[in-house]
Amino acid sequence: MAKEKPIFLQKAEELEKKYKKILEELKKGEIISDRKKLVELSKEKKSLESVIKPYEEYTELLSKIEEDRELLGTTRDEEIIALAREEIQELEKREEELSREIKEALIPEDPEDHKNAVLEIRAGTGGEEAALFAADLLRMYRRFSESKGWKFDIVDYNKTDMNGYREVITLISGKNVYGRLKFESGIHRVQRVPETESGGRIHTSAVSVAVLPEREEVEIQINPDDLRIDFFSASGPGGQYVNKASTAVRIEHIPSGIVISCQDERSQYQNRVKALKLLRSRLYEFEKNKKESERKSKRRKLVGTGDRSEKIRTYNFPQNRLTDHRINYTKYNLDAVIDGGLDDLIDVLLQAQREELTNEVT
Repeated sequence: MAKEKPIFLQKAEELEKKYKKILEELKKGEIISDRKKLVELSKEKKSLESVIKPYEEYTELLSKIEEDRELLGTTRDEEIIALAREEIQELEKREEELSREIKEALIPEDPEDHKNAVLEIRAGTGGEEAALFAADLLRMYRRFSESKGWKFDIVDYNKTDMNGYREVITLISGKNVYGRLKFESGIHRVQRVPETESGGRIHTSAVSVAVLPEREEVEIQINPDDLRIDFFSASGPGGQYVNKASTAVRIEHIPSGIVISCQDERSQYQNRVKALKLLRSRLYEFEKNKKESERKSKRRKLVGTGDRSEKIRTYNFPQNRLTDHRINYTKYNLDAVIDGGLDDLIDVLLQAQREELTNEVT
């Protein structure tokens, strides 16, 4: 009885059939003259090549391994046997590499990764020190965004007397913003001697971070009758030019109870547009979380669920140490990270996710 192919090879075989069918379609005269269809098929062909190329090499390699094994059973020449065994070892090593490559190529691209993102930072336990650390995280994400050429807009904030933030909400726009920042959601813990502490004792404080993909109007529509909109005077840094007029906007979505404020822009219209962007993202997340909570059997992922109550990272300033608890990642480069150098950490988190998803493609 023939051994059943692993699921990932069955999937790759199906895609190979689809790929060959597309190649045949592209040869047809009516397709060549239909530019729209031609572009569509060409894009689909290109998207399949990441799977097809390693799969074709994989099938050729299996044939070669089978030939070498047959050779071992038909010859007594020790030199040929030694060479065949050596080649089989090398081919089997490559077989493992190609298996992994095919599995990774079969992982569907997350369409959310290309979206802009809403970043929310809120001070938690630790009083003023937590608010000051929230300001440090805001600076970290701003510096990181600048290094990527992203647009970084503060939409709403609640500052303390010491220039910390009890809450700050930003909208970050650019290429693959959500894809790079999606693992930042959760509790960020800081261990250091606070500016407010004269005794020199190390304190532990916490800040919650939430990263949501920005939603377009076509993704979630809001009934205007469900909204209560108020205008008020902006105040504090950022609102200094408009605080004599009621340009800031507060929008309440009555059915969900979600309230959004925006006071960054100089006109009611601009603030209203931004506030509605945030509201769409919050409403989408609200509905998504409600559905997920109903799925009690849902397995928690290694890299986290995006739950802002999950402790994900510790920033230890006395030891210049950063630890991400989800992947047991520890580096003594906190000064560089807090200055916006997040790329290495994000790459490790993305790799951990890829490995987890690859293991699921059995």
